Amino acid sequence: MTMSTNSYLEFYLSLLAWIINNGIWNTLVDTGLFAVPFGAIILQEWLSARQQGADEGNKGLLSIPRVENRLWMAYVVILFACIPFFPLNLSSITYDDAASQRCGVSLAEPADTSWDTTFNTIGDKSANVPVWWFLVHALSKGITAAATAAIPCAPDIREMRMEIDSSRISNQVLLQEVADFTRDCYGYSRSRLFTNRPELDKAQSYDASWIGSSYFLNTAGYYDIDRSRTPRVAWLYDEARDTSLPQLANGAGYPNCKQWWSDADVGLRARLLAEVDPSLISRLEGWLTGRTNTEVEDATLRELVSPRQQSISMSPGQVFQDYGSSARGGSVTQGLNNLATNTGLALGSFSNFPAMNALRAALPMVQAFLILGAIISLPLVLLISTYQLKALMTVTFALFTLHMLSFWWELARWVDSSMLDALYNQVSSTDQTLLSLPTSGFMDGTVTAQVIEYVMGAMFVVLPMTFVGAMSWAGYAVGANIEGMLNRGSHSAEASAAKGTSQLMTAAKKSAR
Repeated sequence: MTMSTNSYLEFYLSLLAWIINNGIWNTLVDTGLFAVPFGAIILQEWLSARQQGADEGNKGLLSIPRVENRLWMAYVVILFACIPFFPLNLSSITYDDAASQRCGVSLAEPADTSWDTTFNTIGDKSANVPVWWFLVHALSKGITAAATAAIPCAPDIREMRMEIDSSRISNQVLLQEVADFTRDCYGYSRSRLFTNRPELDKAQSYDASWIGSSYFLNTAGYYDIDRSRTPRVAWLYDEARDTSLPQLANGAGYPNCKQWWSDADVGLRARLLAEVDPSLISRLEGWLTGRTNTEVEDATLRELVSPRQQSISMSPGQVFQDYGSSARGGSVTQGLNNLATNTGLALGSFSNFPAMNALRAALPMVQAFLILGAIISLPLVLLISTYQLKALMTVTFALFTLHMLSFWWELARWVDSSMLDALYNQVSSTDQTLLSLPTSGFMDGTVTAQVIEYVMGAMFVVLPMTFVGAMSWAGYAVGANIEGMLNRGSHSAEASAAKGTSQLMTAAKKSAR
C-alpha cells in the first residue's frame, strides 16, 4: 500500500511526522498515560448519573450503560486511530507527479534534489500509520487528485513573466559587449534614424526602440554600415571589409553590426540566447501560439538586454543607462540624473517580485508544515479528548481540508493564468505581450492590474479560508451527530435499566406488605 504526496517537501515532512507520531504514542503506552482517559470516562459518567433526579432509578445501574458505551468507543478509537498498523517507509510513500506529467510540466523528483540524502537518513527509522489515518490520507489525496485533474491544463503565465524579470546576463564579458554594441551600433543607427526621419508605422517605431531591432538589421544604411569600433577575436580580419583599420597580431577583425548581432554561432544574439533557460523559451513558445520561434526569442532578449535589467548587474558610469546618447556624460548634472535613474530603477525592481508571487510559493510550504503539525498532534488530541468520536471526526475533517487546499490553489493559479491569457495574449506584437503582463500589481498603476490582484488575493486566500471554515463546521457537526446517536442509544438502555429498577422496587414493596 502506498501514500502519495504533492510535493517533495510534503514527502519529507509526512515521513518525519509519522516517525514523531509513533514516538509520542509509544511514550504514552510505555508510561501508561494512554489509559488515563478510561478513568476519566468512568468518573464523568458517574458524576453525570448522580446529577439525575431521584425518579430516574438506581444511579449505579443508570451509569453502567453509559460507561460501557464510552469505553467501547474509546477502544475502537484506540484500535483504528491510535495504534500504528501499516508500515510506512520510502517504498510506501510516493511523490505524485501525475498532474504535472499530464500537463507537460517537468518538476524535480525528490531524488533529484538535495533532500534525497535526508530522506535516506530518516528512512532508517521505521514508522507505522494507524488504519483510520491511512484511509483518510488515501481518500483525501484521491479526491484532491480527481478534482485537480478536472481543471484544464494551462501555462503558468505569471511564473514565466517572473522568470523573465529575474533573468540576468551572468557573463560579465558578454555584459560589457552588450554595452559596446549599444554604443557602436545602436547609438549611431538611432541617431541616423532621427536625422533621416523615415515614415514608420506603430510596429516599426516600437521595434526600433531596442538594440536587436529588425528594422535596423534589415534596412540599408543602418547596421549594415555601422561596425564595431574595437577588434573582435570572434571575427577574423577581412581585407575587403576592414580596409584602413589596424590589423592586430591575433587576427581580430571589425564586424559590421549586422554580422556582430546575427552570426549563427558567434553572433551576439546567439550568445545572449544561451543565457536564457531553454525551458523558459519552450514554455513561451507553447503559450504564444501563432508566433514564430524568432519572435518569441527576440521578445525574451529584448527584456534581457533592457537598461532596466542591466542597471542591477553593472556598475553606474560603466554601462549604458538608457538607449540615448548621453549615458556616458561626466557632468555633475548627468551624474545626478544617473543617480536619480538608478534610484528609480531600484525602487521599480520591487515590482518585479510582487507579494502575490511570494504568496503562491509560500502557501504549499505552509500547507506541508500544517500537515506535519496535525499528524504529530494526533495522539495528544485524542488522549485529551478521552478518545471521543467528536474529536476524531473533527481532526479527520481538518486533515482532509489541509490536503484539499492543493486543489483550491491550483484552481486559483489556473484562473489567474486564464485571465492573463485572455487579456494579454491577443496583443498583436509578441514583445508587447511579454512587456504588458502585470507583474507588479498596484505598482503598475492600471485598473486591470489592480483588479487582477484583488481577485487573485481572494482566490488564493479568502476562498480557501471559506472552505476551511465550512469543513471545520461540517466536521464538528458530523462528530456531534455521531455522538448524539450514541447518546440516544445509551438513553434507551438507561430507560430500560430505570424501568427494571422501578419494577424491582415495586415488587419488593408488595412482598414487604
